[in-house]
Amino acid sequence: MQLANKIKQLRTKCGYTQDELANKIGVSPQAVSKWENDVTTPDISLLPILSETFGVTIDDLFDLSIEQKLDRIENKLDIELELSSRDFEDIETFLKSQLNEKNQVQKINYLLAYLYTHRLESDSRKISKYGREAIKLNPGERENAQWMVNKAEAGSCWDWDISNHNGIIKFYKELINNNPNVIEPYHHIIWNLIADHRTDEATLYLNKLKELYKDKEKELKPNMVIITEAYRAEIELAKFNEKEADAIMNNLAKTYKDESAFMFEMAQYYTKKGEYVKAINLYEESFNKRTRIPSYSDELLSIIDIYDIIGDTKKEIETYDRLLALYKEEWKMSDDESTVIEALEKKNKLLNTIK
Repeated sequence: MQLANKIKQLRTKCGYTQDELANKIGVSPQAVSKWENDVTTPDISLLPILSETFGVTIDDLFDLSIEQKLDRIENKLDIELELSSRDFEDIETFLKSQLNEKNQVQKINYLLAYLYTHRLESDSRKISKYGREAIKLNPGERENAQWMVNKAEAGSCWDWDISNHNGIIKFYKELINNNPNVIEPYHHIIWNLIADHRTDEATLYLNKLKELYKDKEKELKPNMVIITEAYRAEIELAKFNEKEADAIMNNLAKTYKDESAFMFEMAQYYTKKGEYVKAINLYEESFNKRTRIPSYSDELLSIIDIYDIIGDTKKEIETYDRLLALYKEEWKMSDDESTVIEALEKKNKLLNTIK
């Protein structure tokens, strides 16, 4: 249905004359008449007030397919740094109303999770901002604000009962039991097992992952060898066997030292050992050898964090400039997209510290 017919249908459903609708939204009756006769269309700035007047979402003004509506929601979550309460509620209500849409049920569940994650991240930024201010005013207070900021920023916790990953590990064990030939869950369970130093179990799942790779390929591709050997080295580190872990990575370098994937994994390995200069050099090499356009930002984000840790503010700012250039030149992001806004805010905060 064209927008012209949709406006007329909604106006009639609400019991408004053209004059009454025009008065409600602050336009002339002639303008409404032209919309309904498809002579002109409403200015984009009027869409929010039209949707509010009719009691529908902006998407409801257009005849979009369910797939198009889901794509629009995903794009909005990608772009917006924070959603208004109205936008959040509209998206939540719409997604929940579509859960019986069998052809799109996976994407709808994903978008619901994305929606709540979006709000979680937005709220976490606020918790960090106001919680930090509260802590500064009473730094001796042990609980409350300090605990809130710790949770909001995914900080470490001394209490093992809180810091362990057993819940997510159990989930992935069940997922793997029901889907033993799907590769992705093996990576996630290995990460969490290594983090908890459950090295025997991590080795077990690593061996299963390698077998799955072999089943899918006649021989393991370089990236597969690199990641599985990097996992093996991480397992040795989790056993506090640094010498053996180093030997695994050095042996891997004999064959794959010029591969971008190896440079990245070796850089990650050095960061976990606190060897930051080596890590920066490898992240730079990995980034410079990239073949994918647009490039991933992982290397630059890691370099930024390292410069922050070692206190090189000038280099950190320079790397933010490179990151912003990547977002704009390769990812074609505009200045009002959340990723760009966040990077700019962090860069400007650093600039203020050196003035």
